[in-house]
Amino acid sequence: MVRTPLCELLGINQPIVQAPIAQVPELTAAVANAGALGTISLTWADDVADVVRQTSALTSRPFAGNLVLTADRHQRLDEALEAGLRVVLFLMGDPSGYVERIHSAGGIVMHTVGSAQEARRAVASGVDVVVAQGWEAGGHVWGRVATLPLVPAVVDAVAPVPVVAAGGIGDARGVAAVLALGAQAAMLGTRFLLAREMPIHEEYRRRVIAADETDPHWFPDLYDVGWPNSPHRALYNSTAKAWEAAGMPPDGQRPGEGEVLAHFASGEPIVRYEPAPPMDGTIGEIEPLSLWAGQSVALAKRTQPAADIVAELTASL
Repeated sequence: MVRTPLCELLGINQPIVQAPIAQVPELTAAVANAGALGTISLTWADDVADVVRQTSALTSRPFAGNLVLTADRHQRLDEALEAGLRVVLFLMGDPSGYVERIHSAGGIVMHTVGSAQEARRAVASGVDVVVAQGWEAGGHVWGRVATLPLVPAVVDAVAPVPVVAAGGIGDARGVAAVLALGAQAAMLGTRFLLAREMPIHEEYRRRVIAADETDPHWFPDLYDVGWPNSPHRALYNSTAKAWEAAGMPPDGQRPGEGEVLAHFASGEPIVRYEPAPPMDGTIGEIEPLSLWAGQSVALAKRTQPAADIVAELTASL
């Protein structure tokens, strides 16, 4: 077992971080209970404090909460810290206005970057851990540099601040590779899509398992994620094909815009270009929905308990 200085800092046993792929306390807690760092998405939570408390009720281990800094998140951060969260993972934006509040609560600040220059700025603002996300990653993709050249550049730029590598990592070989590049942990999202605790729709799960590394495409602004100019990576589907055939028009001019494709288990409609992925209980067309995945999807081939995924990722370290 490899236990890096970052593991000591975070209080985890395995150099594995689950990317913030969902607001699913069961998944986050299962990863944490396996000795890695689970991460819960808090940006769109209706009740941030309740999500943190639900997760805390399932694990006594550390876990992170993710906030996307495309708007003011001070209220959400305060609610999370008051509920007991002590590891905060930021994506996009400028973390400098949040660092002092987290540190005053005894917390640890992680920030995702896409370049060495941005990593230096983040460290100058006081963040404790830098996540170097290569553009192979699924979901929201912050930079345009691949993981292999990005990680050592960031490691050199911010040493001795610990770096987590993200993007395109799908098995133990990838974990070993980024540790060799100087990262102190690996972050994975796509592999955890297939965790037994992740309640995605069975058709989404089937498509992830069947996908090749060429199937997840990078899109400059396809799905309505809530803010403009937000690149992301998802499985290529009929929605993407129609949009590209129309010349990739902007919001308001896209083919089929506003068309109801499916319904969540709650009955709430899912329209074309909506970013919410299909979960258990979704009824309707699944293929044209947002099926987030990174290029490591070719290495995600079966459903397993989250604990088994963590064990498999670290067995050869």
